[in-house]
Amino acid sequence: MRLACPVRLSHAMSPPRFPRSVVLLTFTSLFADISTEMLYPVLPLFLTTRLGAPGSVVGVIEGIAEATQNVVQGGSGWLADRLQRNKPLALVGYGLAALAKPAIGFATVWPQVLAGRFVDRLGTGIRSAPRDALIANSIEERRRGAAFGLEGVGDNLGAVLGPLIAAGLLYLFAIDLRSIFFIAFVPGLLAFAVMALVREKPARDARAGDGRVSIRRLPGAYWRYLLAVGAFSIGNSSKAFIILRATDVGIPAERTLLVYAGYNFVAAAASYPAGGLSDRWGRKRVLLIALAVFAIAYAGLALSTSASLVTALFLFYGLFQGAFRAVGKALAVDLVPAELRGSGVGIYGAVVGLSALVASVVGGQLWDGLGPTAIFGYGAACAVLGALMLAPVPSRGSTP
Repeated sequence: MRLACPVRLSHAMSPPRFPRSVVLLTFTSLFADISTEMLYPVLPLFLTTRLGAPGSVVGVIEGIAEATQNVVQGGSGWLADRLQRNKPLALVGYGLAALAKPAIGFATVWPQVLAGRFVDRLGTGIRSAPRDALIANSIEERRRGAAFGLEGVGDNLGAVLGPLIAAGLLYLFAIDLRSIFFIAFVPGLLAFAVMALVREKPARDARAGDGRVSIRRLPGAYWRYLLAVGAFSIGNSSKAFIILRATDVGIPAERTLLVYAGYNFVAAAASYPAGGLSDRWGRKRVLLIALAVFAIAYAGLALSTSASLVTALFLFYGLFQGAFRAVGKALAVDLVPAELRGSGVGIYGAVVGLSALVASVVGGQLWDGLGPTAIFGYGAACAVLGALMLAPVPSRGSTP
C-alpha cells in the first residue's frame, strides 16, 4: 500500500505520451504522402513524354483532381458524422488512393491518367476529414494541437521523402518511368494497413448532442473563422509559383528540387512545435504568427531578385506551412460541437482547398499579365486581410 503513492507520482512526473491511435495515424499520413509525392516529379513527364499529351492536359488533369479532393472532403466529414463512424470511410479513402497508383501506371492514353488521378484525389478527399476526426477524438483538447502537429510531421516528411525516392529510382537506379507508379503502390498499401490497426474511439462528449447532423448547427464563430481563412487562402497560390520564381532568378532546376525538399523538411520540423505551442499559447495567436511569416515570405519573394534570398524565403515559408496545416485544423475542431467534428474539419478543408484553387488561377493571370511581383504582393495583402479578420474570432466554441 505504501508503494502506491510513489508509483502514481512517478507516472504523473513521466512525460506524456500520445495515444496509440495518434501515432498510427501519423505513420499512415507518412506512407500515404510518400506514395502521393512520388508522383509529383513523374506525372507531368509521363504525360508529355510517354503518352504524348500537350502541356495543357497536365493543367486540366491536376485542376480536376484537386477540385475533386476539395469538394469531396466536406461531404465525407458530414457522412462520417451521420454514420458516427470515421474509420470505415478513412479506410475506403486510403484504399482508393493506393489502387489508383498502379491504375495510372497501366495507362496508354491520357484520359486513363485522368481517371486514375480522379480516383486518387477522390480517395484523398474521402479520407481526410474522418482521419482528422479520429485524431481529435483520440486525445484531450489540451493536447489537440500537438496531436495534429505530430500528424503533420508525418505528412510533411512524406512530402520530403516521396520526391527524393522517385528521383533516386529514376536517376540512380535507372528505373523505368512507368514503374514508379507501381512502386508507389507499396507505401500506399502500407498506409491502408496501418490505418486498419487504428482503434476508433467515439467523441468523449458526443452524448451531449441531440443526434442531429446538420451544418446549420455549426456555430457562428466557426463560420467567421472560415471567412477569415478563405480571405487569406485566395492569396495562397500554388507552390509551383515559388518554384517558378526560383528558376526566374537563376536557380538551376536540380537545385530547385533540393530547395523544394528542404521546404517540406522545414514544414515537417515546424509542425509539431507549432501544434504544441498552440496548446499553451492559444491557436489564434500561433495562426496569426503563421500568417505574419507568410506575409513576410511573399513580400520578400515579390521584391527579391537574389537567388540566395529566394532560397532562404522558400525555406522560411515552410514554417508557415507546418504551422498552418496543424493549428488551422485544430482550431476548426475547437469551434464545433463534438458530434460535428467530421463536418467541421471537412468543410474547413474544402474552403482551404477551393480558395487555394482560386488563388492559383488568379496567380497565373497575375504572373502572365503583371509578373511575379504582382502575384506575391497580392498573396501578402491577402495574408494581412486574413489576419485582420481572424483577430476578433474567439479561440474556442461554446461547446468543447
